[in-house]
Amino acid sequence: MIIPRIDLAAEDCKAQLSAYRLLPNQVLVAPTADNATLQTILKNQNKDAYWVQPAQFDSQDPLAQIHMLLDAGSDKVVLPYAAFAADASAFSHIPQERLAVALTLAEFEQVQASLLSLVSVFILTINDPPSSTNTEAIKRVAQAAQAGLLPRGGIKRVVASFSENTVPQLASITDLGRAGIDILLSSNVLSKDIQEGKLNIGQAFMSTVVSDRADGLFPTVVVDEQGISLGLVYSSLDSVVESFKTGKGVYFSRTRGLWHKGASSGSTQDLVKVHVDCDSDALQFTVHQHGTGFCHNNIRGCFGPSSGLAHLDQTLQSRRISAPAGSYTQRLFNDSNLVKSKIMEEAEELCDASTPEDIAWETADLIYFALVKCVANGVTLRDVEQQLENRSRKISRRPGHAKPKWDVSAKEALLAAAAAAVVAAPAAPQLTVADPPAAPKPAVAAQSGSAKSGRISMKSYKMNALSADEQKKLLLRPIIQSDDIMARVKPIVQSVRERGDAALLELTAKFDGVQLQSTVISAPFSPESMILDEQTRRAIDQAYDNIQKFHAAQLQDQALVVETMPGVVCTRFSRPIERVGLYVPGGTAVLPSTALMLGIPAAVAGCSEIVIATPPRKDGSIVPEVMYVAHKVGASKVLMAGGAQAVAAMAYGTESCPKVDKICGPGNQYVTAAKMLTQIDSSSLVSIDMPAGPSELLVIADMTSVPAYVASDLLSQAEHGTDSQVVLIAVGLTAEHLSAIEDEVHEQANRLPRVDIVRESIPKSYIIAVDSMEEAMKFSNEYAPEHLILHLEEAERHVEQVMNAGSVFVGHWSPESCGDYASGTNHTLPTYGYARMYSGVNTDTFLKHITSQQLTKEGLDAIGDTVMRLAEIEGLEAHRNAVGVRIRDIRGL
Repeated sequence: MIIPRIDLAAEDCKAQLSAYRLLPNQVLVAPTADNATLQTILKNQNKDAYWVQPAQFDSQDPLAQIHMLLDAGSDKVVLPYAAFAADASAFSHIPQERLAVALTLAEFEQVQASLLSLVSVFILTINDPPSSTNTEAIKRVAQAAQAGLLPRGGIKRVVASFSENTVPQLASITDLGRAGIDILLSSNVLSKDIQEGKLNIGQAFMSTVVSDRADGLFPTVVVDEQGISLGLVYSSLDSVVESFKTGKGVYFSRTRGLWHKGASSGSTQDLVKVHVDCDSDALQFTVHQHGTGFCHNNIRGCFGPSSGLAHLDQTLQSRRISAPAGSYTQRLFNDSNLVKSKIMEEAEELCDASTPEDIAWETADLIYFALVKCVANGVTLRDVEQQLENRSRKISRRPGHAKPKWDVSAKEALLAAAAAAVVAAPAAPQLTVADPPAAPKPAVAAQSGSAKSGRISMKSYKMNALSADEQKKLLLRPIIQSDDIMARVKPIVQSVRERGDAALLELTAKFDGVQLQSTVISAPFSPESMILDEQTRRAIDQAYDNIQKFHAAQLQDQALVVETMPGVVCTRFSRPIERVGLYVPGGTAVLPSTALMLGIPAAVAGCSEIVIATPPRKDGSIVPEVMYVAHKVGASKVLMAGGAQAVAAMAYGTESCPKVDKICGPGNQYVTAAKMLTQIDSSSLVSIDMPAGPSELLVIADMTSVPAYVASDLLSQAEHGTDSQVVLIAVGLTAEHLSAIEDEVHEQANRLPRVDIVRESIPKSYIIAVDSMEEAMKFSNEYAPEHLILHLEEAERHVEQVMNAGSVFVGHWSPESCGDYASGTNHTLPTYGYARMYSGVNTDTFLKHITSQQLTKEGLDAIGDTVMRLAEIEGLEAHRNAVGVRIRDIRGL
């Protein structure tokens, strides 16, 4: 590839810019970062990728110089090697694809590995004309520099920069180009025409392009300024040279030879840019199309008319000319107040929209009227896109404040302050939405356990010392800032929905740091992927047997049949959900228990396709324990992905991951957000098991409880995460007994490898002392814990009082850990108080229930009058008639 070097201090720089504007890249040598000519060029660039090289590098304040150039619209800034040698880390915040380094061959030998990850282009200064010696040296640099891809895709570029008057032979350009090396030459030695002593840019550009056709032609995709394909044609060396010379679309025709597109029809093309593809065997011409269009059938493109924004822009351009006098369309173009009112109206409706459908609808309305304003003022869609591209090149970010006129948050704060000012009594401190609910002050003094060396302790309260409002506050969980999480999750879900496996691979590399070649492992799974030691295998097998036995017992094989009246039989029967997706958190963790808890009931229910999604390890593999469980439960696929992207893949399906009908399984807030987001999208047609929040546990203990057991159970959930919450309801405990539990919490916590997590979760948890079991059960049912442990005398007597809980652990010998792993019940349970209305995962989670009814002639005769009367009352005549025609036959009417 030929890259011209244009000195902006030269008198003819504007002519040179115009002459070589069709080439994909140009290097602009700028006298200063704020040079007026440079700023104008960057502001008005059109699909250009300008690399700007400051004539003088500012070593005193390099970042200010670089930021100014990048923010102005430079595609890349070219820095001298000395800049990186002084302090390479100073540039680590700048995206790698925005930096280039100019250096000599000798300096490249000194390049540190860190520089390879900081820049995307190596420009090698070559003082001598191309020779066998320096060509081989340049190739060695290219081989070393291009060893890996850039983080956002593509290869690092190596450019051989020759001296001011060097005019290399086309053979030298071809030789270097075939090795993936670009050539940087002074614009003074290039020409659009065939001139002695100069390189023709068309010939130089094509010297590295290779045809794979017998006729030597080059497939050429023609696109408009929005990148929309207009057609496929063929180019020859001569036609490309002519295109560069005239700035018009010129191609090769088997019947006409050089084909000046539109010369006879008037549908000519102004050439905007010429690109070559990654294999150097095909071209892309970006053009500004005139006339009726590219296609001989008088439509925009050979693949059909334009759609989307491009079509809307063309329609509005046409309507501006042809709209009937006095029509609404003409009024919009001529009445600036009307179009302003419509834009304000649609903007407000978009802000108020809440459902995906309404948001899409209002966005379309706003875009429509915004484009009307553009067209009315001579602004094209390309002009708007140019502004967006200019902004995307900025690396300095605006603070993001709204203007006072539109600052909703500021207005709400002012209203809140005004309301507070009229209240006579002092108001309690306001909480932000991200803060947890304010708890009442402890009735019993407790130290904070947040310090690294401090005592690890829970807050303590006495029920009889709390008001009703204070008791209610203890029932509340920390508020999850869902808007921010949803905003992060939506683009991830959308990317997977639109780009499938490609997006999954990119997101796995980004979030998990794992470069995968494929996204799924299909059954049958290889024995090598599930090699386990014998003790682990026996543990999984025993857990499997217990969980399978309990969940198989839940399966109702017989249909429910009820004769509601003689001749009227109603039936309910179950059928498995056919395709289910099971999310198993993982990555660095090993969680075969979750795979068991989800996979076994799905298998028992008879689901025909089970997809298990779990993040890969750093080496790209899945932990063998999970693979072994996947094999045992009969999973068809293991999706090697985690987070929101895994949920999206199962919800919508990708090239390799089947779409499922229901998604089950725990996960972090992003997984939960993705589950809820896909569930409310009607196009996904997917359901979920339940919403989920941080892990939680509530223990009710009396004087028969063992302090060490109680403390161990509290800590077993507190170690899950810093947002976990555990609660102890102390029923009539003496001060000594309670103190013994608190001592055990501190001592056992300090022996745990996850003590740092416990130091954050335990201080957010609390003990509440009550006088009776009635008080304890009332509070527990209102709290609706995920896990409830009854450390009580004759604990089984109190189970009938439990109204709200995910799972109950009865007695001193029933630690919650057994339910998590192997007793047989399921550990995927409702949290955050959802136990009031949700069950934990069970066999029915993977079933749907269908009803049927069958009536005899006598049954219909007996019930017919009732049905017809009710249909009459509701005004549904067809309903009444469906019964009436039969009743007339039965009764001979």
